[in-house]
Amino acid sequence: MTHRAARSAATRTPRRTAVRATRPAGARAPRRAALLAAATASVLMAAGCSDGGDRSGRDPDRPKELATQKLAWEECPAPSVQEGSGTAPSPLPGGATWECSFMQAPLDYADPGGDTVELALIRAKASDPAKRIGSLVFNFGGPGGSGLTALPSFAKDYESLRTRYDLVSFDPRGVGRSEGVECEGDRELDAFFALDSTPDDAREEAAYQQGLKEFAAACEENSGDILPHVGTVNAARDLDLMRQVLGDTELHYFGISYGTELGGVYAHLFPRTVGRAVFDAVVDPGGTTEQGALGQAKGFQLALNNFAEDCVRRGDACKLPGGDAKEIEGFITGLLAELDKKPITGIGDRRLTQSQALNGIAQALYSKEYWPYLEQGLDEADGGDGGLLLALSDSMNGRDQNGDYSNLQAANAAINCVDDKERFSVAQAKAKLPEFREASPVFGPFLGWGLISCSQWPVPGTWEHPDVSAPGSKPILVIGNTGDPATPYAGARAMATALGKGVGVELTYRGEGHGAYNGGDACVKRAVDGYLLDGKVPRPGTVCP
Repeated sequence: MTHRAARSAATRTPRRTAVRATRPAGARAPRRAALLAAATASVLMAAGCSDGGDRSGRDPDRPKELATQKLAWEECPAPSVQEGSGTAPSPLPGGATWECSFMQAPLDYADPGGDTVELALIRAKASDPAKRIGSLVFNFGGPGGSGLTALPSFAKDYESLRTRYDLVSFDPRGVGRSEGVECEGDRELDAFFALDSTPDDAREEAAYQQGLKEFAAACEENSGDILPHVGTVNAARDLDLMRQVLGDTELHYFGISYGTELGGVYAHLFPRTVGRAVFDAVVDPGGTTEQGALGQAKGFQLALNNFAEDCVRRGDACKLPGGDAKEIEGFITGLLAELDKKPITGIGDRRLTQSQALNGIAQALYSKEYWPYLEQGLDEADGGDGGLLLALSDSMNGRDQNGDYSNLQAANAAINCVDDKERFSVAQAKAKLPEFREASPVFGPFLGWGLISCSQWPVPGTWEHPDVSAPGSKPILVIGNTGDPATPYAGARAMATALGKGVGVELTYRGEGHGAYNGGDACVKRAVDGYLLDGKVPRPGTVCP
Protein backbone atom coordinates (compact mmCIF):
# COMPACT_ATOMS: atom_id res chain seq x y z
CA MET A 1 0.00 0.00 0.00
CA THR A 2 1.22 3.46 -0.85
CA HIS A 3 0.13 6.99 -0.14
CA ARG A 4 -2.61 7.59 -2.71
CA ALA A 5 -5.00 10.37 -3.46
CA ALA A 6 -8.52 9.52 -2.30
CA ARG A 7 -10.62 7.79 -4.93
CA SER A 8 -14.37 8.12 -5.32
CA ALA A 9 -16.69 5.33 -4.26
CA ALA A 10 -17.71 4.65 -7.83
CA THR A 11 -14.16 4.05 -9.06
CA ARG A 12 -12.71 2.18 -6.10
CA THR A 13 -11.82 -1.40 -7.05
CA PRO A 14 -12.20 -3.84 -4.15
CA ARG A 15 -9.20 -6.06 -3.49
CA ARG A 16 -11.41 -9.11 -3.70
CA THR A 17 -15.07 -9.85 -4.14
CA ALA A 18 -16.98 -11.60 -1.33
CA VAL A 19 -20.74 -11.30 1.04
CA ARG A 20 -22.41 -9.78 4.00
CA ALA A 21 -23.90 -11.69 6.84
CA THR A 22 -27.52 -10.94 7.53
CA ARG A 23 -27.62 -11.31 11.26
CA PRO A 24 -29.20 -8.49 13.27
CA ALA A 25 -27.50 -5.11 13.56
CA GLY A 26 -24.47 -5.27 15.78
CA ALA A 27 -24.49 -9.03 16.07
CA ARG A 28 -21.28 -10.35 17.51
CA ALA A 29 -20.18 -13.83 16.53
CA PRO A 30 -19.55 -16.38 19.30
CA ARG A 31 -15.90 -17.33 19.62
CA ARG A 32 -15.16 -20.75 18.16
CA ALA A 33 -12.80 -22.19 15.61
CA ALA A 34 -15.30 -22.41 12.77
CA LEU A 35 -16.14 -18.76 13.22
CA LEU A 36 -12.72 -17.55 14.29
CA ALA A 37 -14.53 -14.99 16.43
CA ALA A 38 -14.02 -13.78 19.97
CA ALA A 39 -14.94 -11.29 22.60
CA THR A 40 -11.68 -9.39 22.43
CA ALA A 41 -9.78 -6.29 23.26
CA SER A 42 -7.72 -3.86 21.28
CA VAL A 43 -4.16 -3.81 20.06
CA LEU A 44 -1.27 -1.81 21.37
CA MET A 45 0.62 -0.25 18.54
CA ALA A 46 4.35 -0.17 17.94
CA ALA A 47 4.27 3.52 18.74
CA GLY A 48 3.20 2.98 22.31
CA CYS A 49 0.61 1.62 24.71
CA SER A 50 -3.04 2.48 25.23
CA ASP A 51 -2.10 5.99 26.27
CA GLY A 52 -0.46 6.63 22.89
CA GLY A 53 -3.13 9.21 22.12
CA ASP A 54 -2.94 12.72 23.52
CA ARG A 55 -5.25 13.07 26.54
CA SER A 56 -6.17 16.54 25.30
CA GLY A 57 -7.97 14.85 22.43
CA ARG A 58 -5.27 15.38 19.81
CA ASP A 59 -3.33 12.58 18.14
CA PRO A 60 0.24 13.82 17.52
CA ASP A 61 1.15 10.88 15.27
CA ARG A 62 -0.69 12.02 12.17
CA PRO A 63 0.31 14.26 9.28
CA LYS A 64 -1.68 17.51 9.22
CA GLU A 65 -2.64 17.05 5.59
CA LEU A 66 -4.63 13.93 6.44
CA ALA A 67 -6.78 15.82 8.94
CA THR A 68 -7.59 18.46 6.31
CA GLN A 69 -8.27 16.14 3.37
CA LYS A 70 -11.44 16.80 1.41
CA LEU A 71 -13.80 13.90 0.80
CA ALA A 72 -15.31 13.36 -2.63
CA TRP A 73 -18.88 12.24 -1.90
CA GLU A 74 -20.64 10.42 -4.72
CA GLU A 75 -23.61 8.14 -5.25
CA CYS A 76 -23.02 4.78 -3.58
CA PRO A 77 -22.44 1.75 -5.79
CA ALA A 78 -23.89 -1.68 -5.09
CA PRO A 79 -21.94 -3.53 -2.40
CA SER A 80 -19.11 -5.71 -3.61
CA VAL A 81 -19.23 -9.41 -2.82
CA GLN A 82 -16.58 -8.73 -0.20
CA GLU A 83 -19.00 -6.40 1.58
CA GLY A 84 -21.97 -8.70 1.15
CA SER A 85 -23.30 -8.19 -2.38
CA GLY A 86 -26.81 -6.90 -3.03
CA THR A 87 -28.11 -3.72 -4.59
CA ALA A 88 -27.17 -0.09 -4.11
CA PRO A 89 -28.86 1.44 -1.03
CA SER A 90 -32.41 2.68 -1.62
CA PRO A 91 -33.30 6.35 -1.19
CA LEU A 92 -34.36 7.48 2.27
CA PRO A 93 -37.75 8.96 3.22
CA GLY A 94 -38.17 12.26 1.46
CA GLY A 95 -35.96 11.17 -1.41
CA ALA A 96 -32.59 11.72 0.29
CA THR A 97 -29.83 9.56 -1.18
CA TRP A 98 -26.84 7.78 0.31
CA GLU A 99 -23.39 9.12 -0.48
CA CYS A 100 -20.08 7.26 -0.34
CA SER A 101 -16.45 8.32 -0.24
CA PHE A 102 -12.96 7.26 0.83
CA MET A 103 -10.69 8.68 3.51
CA GLN A 104 -6.93 8.22 3.73
CA ALA A 105 -5.43 7.16 7.09
CA PRO A 106 -1.92 6.10 8.09
CA LEU A 107 -1.39 2.39 7.65
CA ASP A 108 0.92 2.46 10.67
CA TYR A 109 0.52 5.29 13.17
CA ALA A 110 4.08 4.57 14.30
CA ASP A 111 5.12 5.71 10.81
CA PRO A 112 2.58 8.48 10.20
CA GLY A 113 4.30 9.77 7.08
CA GLY A 114 4.44 6.35 5.45
CA ASP A 115 1.91 4.28 3.55
CA THR A 116 -1.78 4.98 3.88
CA VAL A 117 -4.90 2.85 3.93
CA GLU A 118 -8.19 3.77 2.27
CA LEU A 119 -11.27 3.71 4.52
CA ALA A 120 -14.71 3.57 2.90
CA LEU A 121 -17.44 5.82 4.33
CA ILE A 122 -21.19 6.21 3.79
CA ARG A 123 -23.52 8.97 4.91
CA ALA A 124 -27.08 10.26 4.74
CA LYS A 125 -27.40 13.99 5.39
CA ALA A 126 -29.56 15.36 8.19
CA SER A 127 -33.19 15.88 7.18
CA ASP A 128 -33.45 19.18 9.12
CA PRO A 129 -30.23 21.08 8.30
CA ALA A 130 -31.29 24.09 10.37
CA LYS A 131 -31.18 21.96 13.54
CA ARG A 132 -28.18 19.82 12.56
CA ILE A 133 -25.84 18.91 15.43
CA GLY A 134 -23.14 17.21 13.35
CA SER A 135 -22.30 13.68 12.24
CA LEU A 136 -23.41 10.58 14.17
CA VAL A 137 -20.91 7.80 13.44
CA PHE A 138 -22.04 4.17 13.73
CA ASN A 139 -20.11 0.96 14.22
CA PHE A 140 -22.39 -2.08 14.08
CA GLY A 141 -19.99 -4.60 15.55
CA GLY A 142 -18.49 -7.91 14.54
CA PRO A 143 -15.69 -7.06 14.48
CA GLY A 144 -15.64 -7.39 10.72
CA GLY A 145 -19.12 -6.18 9.80
CA SER A 146 -19.44 -3.74 6.91
CA GLY A 147 -20.89 -0.41 7.97
CA LEU A 148 -21.51 0.45 4.33
CA THR A 149 -24.11 -2.31 4.09
CA ALA A 150 -25.37 -2.27 7.70
CA LEU A 151 -26.36 1.39 8.01
CA PRO A 152 -28.66 1.48 4.96
CA SER A 153 -30.14 -1.88 5.99
CA PHE A 154 -31.20 -0.56 9.40
CA ALA A 155 -31.65 3.11 8.52
CA LYS A 156 -35.39 3.10 9.25
CA ASP A 157 -34.59 2.36 12.89
CA TYR A 158 -32.49 5.52 13.10
CA GLU A 159 -34.67 7.86 11.04
CA SER A 160 -35.56 9.96 14.10
CA LEU A 161 -31.86 10.58 14.69
CA ARG A 162 -31.37 11.77 11.10
CA THR A 163 -33.41 14.87 11.85
CA ARG A 164 -30.38 16.42 13.56
CA TYR A 165 -27.44 14.31 12.42
CA ASP A 166 -25.76 13.20 9.26
CA LEU A 167 -25.84 9.42 9.73
CA VAL A 168 -22.34 8.10 8.96
CA SER A 169 -20.82 4.64 8.98
CA PHE A 170 -17.70 3.04 7.58
CA ASP A 171 -15.84 -0.16 6.89
CA PRO A 172 -13.03 -0.28 9.47
CA ARG A 173 -9.55 -1.07 8.20
CA GLY A 174 -9.37 -4.66 6.99
CA VAL A 175 -13.14 -4.85 6.52
CA GLY A 176 -15.12 -4.90 3.29
CA ARG A 177 -14.10 -2.06 0.99
CA SER A 178 -11.43 -0.72 3.38
CA GLU A 179 -8.53 -2.89 2.24
CA GLY A 180 -10.52 -5.97 3.22
CA VAL A 181 -8.48 -8.88 4.58
CA GLU A 182 -8.35 -11.83 2.20
CA CYS A 183 -7.87 -15.42 3.34
CA GLU A 184 -9.17 -18.61 1.75
CA GLY A 185 -11.33 -19.00 -1.33
CA ASP A 186 -14.97 -20.00 -1.32
CA ARG A 187 -14.48 -23.75 -1.71
CA GLU A 188 -11.84 -23.83 1.00
CA LEU A 189 -14.14 -21.86 3.30
CA ASP A 190 -16.97 -24.32 2.71
CA ALA A 191 -14.69 -27.09 3.94
CA PHE A 192 -13.31 -24.98 6.78
CA PHE A 193 -16.72 -24.09 8.24
CA ALA A 194 -17.85 -27.71 7.96
CA LEU A 195 -14.95 -28.92 10.12
CA ASP A 196 -15.77 -30.60 13.41
CA SER A 197 -15.00 -27.82 15.88
CA THR A 198 -15.67 -30.03 18.92
CA PRO A 199 -13.24 -32.86 18.14
CA ASP A 200 -13.69 -36.16 19.94
CA ASP A 201 -10.44 -37.94 19.07
CA ALA A 202 -6.87 -37.37 17.90
CA ARG A 203 -7.81 -37.54 14.22
CA GLU A 204 -10.48 -34.85 14.55
CA GLU A 205 -8.17 -32.70 16.68
CA ALA A 206 -5.47 -32.88 14.02
CA ALA A 207 -7.94 -31.98 11.26
CA TYR A 208 -9.24 -29.06 13.28
CA GLN A 209 -5.74 -27.68 13.93
CA GLN A 210 -4.75 -28.19 10.31
CA GLY A 211 -7.80 -26.20 9.21
CA LEU A 212 -6.81 -23.33 11.47
CA LYS A 213 -3.24 -23.47 10.20
CA GLU A 214 -4.26 -23.38 6.55
CA PHE A 215 -6.71 -20.54 7.15
CA ALA A 216 -4.09 -18.43 8.95
CA ALA A 217 -1.47 -19.18 6.29
CA ALA A 218 -3.84 -18.03 3.56
CA CYS A 219 -4.52 -14.79 5.45
CA GLU A 220 -0.79 -14.13 5.73
CA GLU A 221 -0.16 -14.92 2.08
CA ASN A 222 -2.97 -12.73 0.77
CA SER A 223 -3.04 -9.90 3.33
CA GLY A 224 0.20 -10.01 5.25
CA ASP A 225 0.90 -6.30 4.74
CA ILE A 226 -2.22 -5.14 6.58
CA LEU A 227 -2.63 -7.88 9.22
CA PRO A 228 -0.45 -6.16 11.88
CA HIS A 229 -2.41 -2.90 11.53
CA VAL A 230 -6.11 -3.83 11.80
CA GLY A 231 -6.40 -3.67 15.60
CA THR A 232 -8.90 -1.70 17.62
CA VAL A 233 -6.53 1.09 18.70
CA ASN A 234 -5.77 1.88 15.07
CA ALA A 235 -9.51 1.87 14.35
CA ALA A 236 -10.07 4.26 17.26
CA ARG A 237 -7.45 6.62 15.90
CA ASP A 238 -9.13 6.35 12.52
CA LEU A 239 -12.35 7.50 14.22
CA ASP A 240 -10.65 10.64 15.49
CA LEU A 241 -9.22 11.37 12.07
CA MET A 242 -12.70 10.80 10.62
CA ARG A 243 -14.14 13.25 13.14
CA GLN A 244 -11.81 15.96 11.92
CA VAL A 245 -12.27 15.20 8.24
CA LEU A 246 -16.05 15.35 8.70
CA GLY A 247 -15.61 18.80 10.27
CA ASP A 248 -16.78 17.94 13.79
CA THR A 249 -15.20 19.22 16.99
CA GLU A 250 -16.58 16.22 18.90
CA LEU A 251 -17.27 12.60 17.95
CA HIS A 252 -20.96 11.78 18.30
CA TYR A 253 -21.07 8.01 18.24
CA PHE A 254 -23.42 5.01 18.29
CA GLY A 255 -21.57 1.76 18.97
CA ILE A 256 -23.23 -1.67 18.96
CA SER A 257 -21.66 -4.90 20.25
CA TYR A 258 -17.94 -4.78 19.33
CA GLY A 259 -18.66 -1.15 18.44
CA THR A 260 -18.97 -0.50 22.19
CA GLU A 261 -15.44 -1.77 22.70
CA LEU A 262 -14.17 0.41 19.88
CA GLY A 263 -16.02 3.37 21.38
CA GLY A 264 -14.58 2.67 24.82
CA VAL A 265 -11.04 2.62 23.43
CA TYR A 266 -11.74 5.88 21.61
CA ALA A 267 -13.02 7.48 24.81
CA HIS A 268 -9.87 6.38 26.63
CA LEU A 269 -7.55 7.81 23.98
CA PHE A 270 -9.52 10.99 23.24
CA PRO A 271 -11.80 11.72 26.22
CA ARG A 272 -12.02 15.44 25.54
CA THR A 273 -13.46 14.99 22.06
CA VAL A 274 -16.22 12.58 23.06
CA GLY A 275 -19.58 14.11 22.21
CA ARG A 276 -22.92 12.39 22.71
CA ALA A 277 -22.27 8.66 22.66
CA VAL A 278 -24.38 5.53 23.07
CA PHE A 279 -23.10 1.99 23.66
CA ASP A 280 -25.68 -0.75 23.00
CA ALA A 281 -25.15 -4.53 23.45
CA VAL A 282 -22.07 -3.88 25.54
CA VAL A 283 -18.86 -5.90 25.56
CA ASP A 284 -17.32 -6.41 28.99
CA PRO A 285 -14.03 -4.49 28.67
CA GLY A 286 -12.39 -6.25 31.61
CA GLY A 287 -12.86 -9.84 30.50
CA THR A 288 -10.07 -12.05 29.19
CA THR A 289 -10.60 -14.24 26.14
CA GLU A 290 -11.51 -17.17 28.37
CA GLN A 291 -13.88 -15.10 30.48
CA GLY A 292 -15.52 -13.66 27.38
CA ALA A 293 -16.05 -17.09 25.84
CA LEU A 294 -17.40 -18.48 29.10
CA GLY A 295 -19.74 -15.51 29.40
CA GLN A 296 -21.02 -16.14 25.90
CA ALA A 297 -21.59 -19.81 26.71
CA LYS A 298 -23.80 -18.74 29.61
CA GLY A 299 -25.46 -16.04 27.52
CA PHE A 300 -26.37 -18.33 24.64
CA GLN A 301 -27.54 -20.99 27.08
CA LEU A 302 -29.83 -18.42 28.74
CA ALA A 303 -31.20 -17.38 25.34
CA LEU A 304 -31.75 -21.03 24.36
CA ASN A 305 -33.59 -21.65 27.63
CA ASN A 306 -35.79 -18.59 27.02
CA PHE A 307 -36.52 -19.89 23.50
CA ALA A 308 -37.42 -23.31 24.89
CA GLU A 309 -39.67 -21.86 27.60
CA ASP A 310 -41.46 -19.79 24.99
CA CYS A 311 -42.00 -22.96 22.95
CA VAL A 312 -43.47 -24.74 25.98
CA ARG A 313 -45.86 -21.86 26.69
CA ARG A 314 -47.29 -22.20 23.20
CA GLY A 315 -48.30 -25.78 23.90
CA ASP A 316 -49.31 -27.85 20.88
CA ALA A 317 -48.39 -24.97 18.56
CA CYS A 318 -44.72 -25.70 19.29
CA LYS A 319 -43.26 -28.21 16.83
CA LEU A 320 -40.52 -29.43 19.15
CA PRO A 321 -40.88 -32.45 21.47
CA GLY A 322 -40.77 -31.94 25.23
CA GLY A 323 -43.04 -31.02 28.09
CA ASP A 324 -40.66 -28.46 29.59
CA ALA A 325 -37.64 -26.39 28.61
CA LYS A 326 -35.16 -29.00 29.85
CA GLU A 327 -36.71 -31.69 27.66
CA ILE A 328 -36.60 -29.44 24.59
CA GLU A 329 -32.95 -28.66 25.27
CA GLY A 330 -32.36 -32.40 25.64
CA PHE A 331 -33.93 -32.92 22.23
CA ILE A 332 -31.55 -30.31 20.76
CA THR A 333 -28.54 -31.90 22.45
CA GLY A 334 -29.55 -35.29 21.10
CA LEU A 335 -29.99 -33.92 17.58
CA LEU A 336 -26.51 -32.38 17.69
CA ALA A 337 -25.04 -35.68 18.91
CA GLU A 338 -26.60 -37.47 15.94
CA LEU A 339 -25.21 -34.85 13.55
CA ASP A 340 -21.78 -35.39 15.07
CA LYS A 341 -22.02 -39.03 13.98
CA LYS A 342 -23.66 -38.45 10.62
CA PRO A 343 -24.36 -35.14 8.82
CA ILE A 344 -27.69 -34.84 7.03
CA THR A 345 -28.92 -33.32 3.78
CA GLY A 346 -28.34 -29.58 3.66
CA ILE A 347 -28.36 -27.34 0.59
CA GLY A 348 -27.41 -28.76 -2.80
CA ASP A 349 -24.54 -31.17 -2.34
CA ARG A 350 -23.58 -29.64 1.01
CA ARG A 351 -24.54 -31.50 4.16
CA LEU A 352 -25.36 -30.10 7.61
CA THR A 353 -22.67 -30.94 10.15
CA GLN A 354 -22.84 -30.59 13.91
CA SER A 355 -20.69 -27.45 13.81
CA GLN A 356 -22.88 -25.79 11.20
CA ALA A 357 -26.02 -26.71 13.13
CA LEU A 358 -24.60 -25.13 16.29
CA ASN A 359 -23.68 -22.08 14.27
CA GLY A 360 -27.20 -21.86 12.84
CA ILE A 361 -28.77 -22.18 16.29
CA ALA A 362 -26.54 -19.39 17.61
CA GLN A 363 -27.47 -17.18 14.65
CA ALA A 364 -31.17 -17.59 15.36
CA LEU A 365 -30.72 -16.66 19.03
CA TYR A 366 -29.47 -13.18 18.15
CA SER A 367 -33.04 -11.96 17.77
CA LYS A 368 -36.43 -13.12 19.04
CA GLU A 369 -37.70 -12.50 15.52
CA TYR A 370 -35.56 -15.45 14.41
CA TRP A 371 -37.05 -17.90 16.92
CA PRO A 372 -39.71 -19.22 14.49
CA TYR A 373 -36.92 -20.05 12.00
CA LEU A 374 -35.00 -21.83 14.74
CA GLU A 375 -38.04 -23.90 15.70
CA GLN A 376 -38.73 -24.77 12.07
CA GLY A 377 -35.07 -25.54 11.36
CA LEU A 378 -34.76 -27.87 14.34
CA ASP A 379 -38.00 -29.65 13.44
CA GLU A 380 -36.91 -30.12 9.83
CA ALA A 381 -33.45 -31.32 10.85
CA ASP A 382 -35.06 -33.91 13.10
CA GLY A 383 -36.77 -35.16 9.96
CA GLY A 384 -33.52 -35.29 7.99
CA ASP A 385 -33.64 -31.89 6.25
CA GLY A 386 -30.86 -29.56 7.42
CA GLY A 387 -31.39 -26.84 4.80
CA LEU A 388 -32.76 -24.12 7.06
CA LEU A 389 -30.16 -24.56 9.81
CA LEU A 390 -27.44 -24.55 7.15
CA ALA A 391 -28.87 -21.34 5.68
CA LEU A 392 -28.77 -19.74 9.13
CA SER A 393 -25.17 -20.87 9.53
CA ASP A 394 -24.28 -19.46 6.11
CA SER A 395 -25.78 -16.14 7.14
CA MET A 396 -23.55 -16.04 10.22
CA ASN A 397 -20.49 -16.88 8.15
CA GLY A 398 -21.18 -14.38 5.38
CA ARG A 399 -21.98 -16.87 2.60
CA ASP A 400 -24.57 -15.94 -0.01
CA GLN A 401 -26.82 -18.21 -2.05
CA ASN A 402 -24.29 -18.23 -4.88
CA GLY A 403 -21.61 -19.68 -2.62
CA ASP A 404 -19.61 -16.46 -2.36
CA TYR A 405 -18.22 -15.38 1.01
CA SER A 406 -17.77 -11.84 2.25
CA ASN A 407 -14.64 -11.06 4.20
CA LEU A 408 -16.65 -10.86 7.45
CA GLN A 409 -14.99 -13.84 9.13
CA ALA A 410 -11.54 -13.12 7.68
CA ALA A 411 -11.68 -9.59 9.10
CA ASN A 412 -13.14 -10.91 12.34
CA ALA A 413 -10.22 -13.28 12.77
CA ALA A 414 -7.64 -10.66 11.81
CA ILE A 415 -8.94 -8.03 14.24
CA ASN A 416 -9.54 -10.42 17.12
CA CYS A 417 -6.20 -12.18 16.84
CA VAL A 418 -4.11 -9.02 16.60
CA ASP A 419 -6.01 -7.58 19.59
CA ASP A 420 -5.95 -10.74 21.68
CA LYS A 421 -2.71 -11.51 23.51
CA GLU A 422 -3.69 -14.96 24.74
CA ARG A 423 -2.77 -18.03 22.69
CA PHE A 424 -4.24 -21.32 23.92
CA SER A 425 -2.89 -24.79 23.23
CA VAL A 426 -5.09 -27.81 22.61
CA ALA A 427 -4.16 -29.14 26.04
CA GLN A 428 -5.20 -25.87 27.72
CA ALA A 429 -8.51 -25.79 25.88
CA LYS A 430 -9.28 -29.41 26.74
CA ALA A 431 -8.54 -28.75 30.41
CA LYS A 432 -11.16 -26.00 30.44
CA LEU A 433 -13.91 -27.99 28.72
CA PRO A 434 -15.60 -29.22 31.93
CA GLU A 435 -16.20 -25.65 33.06
CA PHE A 436 -17.56 -24.74 29.65
CA ARG A 437 -19.85 -27.78 29.57
CA GLU A 438 -21.19 -26.83 32.99
CA ALA A 439 -21.91 -23.31 31.71
CA SER A 440 -23.74 -24.68 28.66
CA PRO A 441 -24.24 -28.31 27.63
CA VAL A 442 -25.11 -27.09 24.13
CA PHE A 443 -22.64 -24.25 23.48
CA GLY A 444 -19.93 -24.94 26.06
CA PRO A 445 -17.76 -27.39 24.08
CA PHE A 446 -18.24 -25.27 20.96
CA LEU A 447 -16.91 -22.15 22.69
CA GLY A 448 -14.32 -23.95 24.80
CA TRP A 449 -12.62 -25.40 21.75
CA GLY A 450 -12.87 -21.97 20.16
CA LEU A 451 -10.18 -20.76 22.57
CA ILE A 452 -7.54 -22.09 20.15
CA SER A 453 -8.88 -19.98 17.26
CA CYS A 454 -5.83 -17.69 17.24
CA SER A 455 -3.27 -20.38 18.04
CA GLN A 456 -1.93 -20.48 14.46
CA TRP A 457 -2.19 -16.75 13.73
CA PRO A 458 0.92 -15.21 12.11
CA VAL A 459 0.72 -11.88 13.97
CA PRO A 460 1.14 -11.73 17.76
CA GLY A 461 -1.59 -10.30 19.93
CA THR A 462 -1.03 -7.56 22.44
CA TRP A 463 -3.21 -7.40 25.52
CA GLU A 464 -5.74 -9.29 27.60
CA HIS A 465 -8.35 -6.55 27.56
CA PRO A 466 -8.62 -2.88 26.57
CA ASP A 467 -8.36 0.13 28.81
CA VAL A 468 -11.54 2.18 28.47
CA SER A 469 -11.15 4.52 31.43
CA ALA A 470 -12.11 7.98 30.20
CA PRO A 471 -11.77 10.67 32.88
CA GLY A 472 -12.85 14.01 31.49
CA SER A 473 -15.21 12.52 28.94
CA LYS A 474 -18.81 13.63 28.58
CA PRO A 475 -21.46 11.12 29.71
CA ILE A 476 -21.75 7.93 27.66
CA LEU A 477 -25.08 6.08 27.71
CA VAL A 478 -24.43 2.35 28.25
CA ILE A 479 -27.36 -0.02 27.54
CA GLY A 480 -27.51 -3.60 28.77
CA ASN A 481 -30.08 -6.17 27.62
CA THR A 482 -30.97 -8.82 30.22
CA GLY A 483 -31.56 -11.49 27.55
CA ASP A 484 -28.59 -10.74 25.30
CA PRO A 485 -26.81 -13.99 24.30
CA ALA A 486 -23.69 -12.58 22.66
CA THR A 487 -22.82 -9.71 25.00
CA PRO A 488 -24.27 -10.76 28.37
CA TYR A 489 -26.00 -8.17 30.51
CA ALA A 490 -23.20 -7.94 33.07
CA GLY A 491 -20.97 -6.34 30.47
CA ALA A 492 -22.94 -3.09 30.59
CA ARG A 493 -22.31 -2.62 34.30
CA ALA A 494 -18.64 -3.47 33.82
CA MET A 495 -18.31 -0.95 30.97
CA ALA A 496 -20.09 1.81 32.86
CA THR A 497 -17.82 1.26 35.86
CA ALA A 498 -14.66 1.08 33.77
CA LEU A 499 -15.45 4.30 31.90
CA GLY A 500 -15.40 6.06 35.25
CA LYS A 501 -17.62 7.94 37.64
CA GLY A 502 -19.78 10.49 35.89
CA VAL A 503 -18.95 9.04 32.46
CA GLY A 504 -20.70 5.70 32.14
CA VAL A 505 -24.50 6.04 32.57
CA GLU A 506 -26.14 2.61 32.73
CA LEU A 507 -29.60 1.82 31.34
CA THR A 508 -31.18 -1.65 31.58
CA TYR A 509 -33.48 -3.14 28.94
CA ARG A 510 -35.44 -6.17 30.11
CA GLY A 511 -35.77 -7.99 26.82
CA GLU A 512 -34.48 -10.63 24.43
CA GLY A 513 -31.99 -10.55 21.57
CA HIS A 514 -28.74 -8.81 20.84
CA GLY A 515 -29.05 -5.11 21.56
CA ALA A 516 -31.87 -2.87 22.76
CA TYR A 517 -32.45 0.20 20.56
CA ASN A 518 -33.58 -1.92 17.61
CA GLY A 519 -35.81 -4.04 19.85
CA GLY A 520 -38.85 -1.80 19.43
CA ASP A 521 -39.16 -0.74 23.07
CA ALA A 522 -40.54 2.81 23.35
CA CYS A 523 -38.81 3.44 26.69
CA VAL A 524 -35.35 2.70 25.26
CA LYS A 525 -36.01 4.79 22.18
CA ARG A 526 -37.16 7.78 24.26
CA ALA A 527 -34.06 7.59 26.45
CA VAL A 528 -31.61 7.29 23.56
CA ASP A 529 -33.29 9.90 21.36
CA GLY A 530 -33.65 12.26 24.27
CA TYR A 531 -29.92 12.09 24.89
CA LEU A 532 -28.67 12.17 21.30
CA LEU A 533 -31.14 14.76 20.03
CA ASP A 534 -31.65 16.99 23.07
CA GLY A 535 -28.72 16.23 25.37
CA LYS A 536 -30.94 14.88 28.17
CA VAL A 537 -28.89 12.31 30.08
CA PRO A 538 -31.12 9.54 31.48
CA ARG A 539 -31.08 8.93 35.21
CA PRO A 540 -28.38 6.33 36.00
CA GLY A 541 -29.98 2.97 36.69
CA THR A 542 -33.01 3.58 34.45
CA VAL A 543 -34.86 0.34 33.63
CA CYS A 544 -36.94 -0.24 30.49
CA PRO A 545 -39.70 -1.07 29.90
